[in-house]
Amino acid sequence: MKKMLKQIADLGFKGLARLESPFDKTFLVKDVPMSQMVAHQRWQEYLYKIGNKKGQRILEIGSREVTGPSHARQRFALAEYVGFDFYPGNNVDVVGDAHRLSSYFKKGEQFDIIYTSACFEHFAMPWLVAPEIAKMLKLEGLVFVETHFSYSAHERPWNFFQFSDMGLRVLFSSALGFECIEAGLSNLIVGRFSASADEYLRYRPVPGLYCHSEFLGRKIREVPSFTWDQVSVEEVVSGTVYPPPAAAAAAAAADKPTRSPGTPSPP
Repeated sequence: MKKMLKQIADLGFKGLARLESPFDKTFLVKDVPMSQMVAHQRWQEYLYKIGNKKGQRILEIGSREVTGPSHARQRFALAEYVGFDFYPGNNVDVVGDAHRLSSYFKKGEQFDIIYTSACFEHFAMPWLVAPEIAKMLKLEGLVFVETHFSYSAHERPWNFFQFSDMGLRVLFSSALGFECIEAGLSNLIVGRFSASADEYLRYRPVPGLYCHSEFLGRKIREVPSFTWDQVSVEEVVSGTVYPPPAAAAAAAAADKPTRSPGTPSPP
């Protein structure tokens, strides 16, 4: 009986969602880049096409079959494919902790492509994983990361972070020796605050929600002995600035001087 009621409820919810779907595009945000080459439905074919060649070494972080069978080993049949995961299982060659990735391989061992999907949100310290990937990647090698930007809690308690495209750019910035080929989001989510939210938020729409975030980058230089405490904010924000207050932005547009932060307003 409960199963039948759930099915009826699901059908009703889907029916309501279909009625509302003509308004979905109003939830898009103009300044959010959408992934193209490596969007959620395209990245696998993209990597298979460029990576399935003799002499190529491919490392997948989080290779264990969890939500279904993996076809990576077959699709990279001409290359050397290595599957790495925290637990042993189907499609896993090396078991270990991605925070210490390089310690599970021979000194100097590197790969042409390192990729991972649906894993970075489960790394307790992703800022440590990124330099480990850099160590294991050949010069001119490619890194691909797909993770979540807006998604429901899962695999708790190890569900630590969610990432925007800019967050991934920071982790794999020029300071670590990378250039960005593409970074963006995919799979728009339509959201609103619920009836149980604080009164001033109830039923308000929430635009700019996307399920997946993707980053494709190339390693263009070696950075020996990399440490985050030697990196400045300016080195990782890709030439962007935090949006200024409206008054300051208007004054800047008019080329007028503005008060410095902390200066009292005139009486």
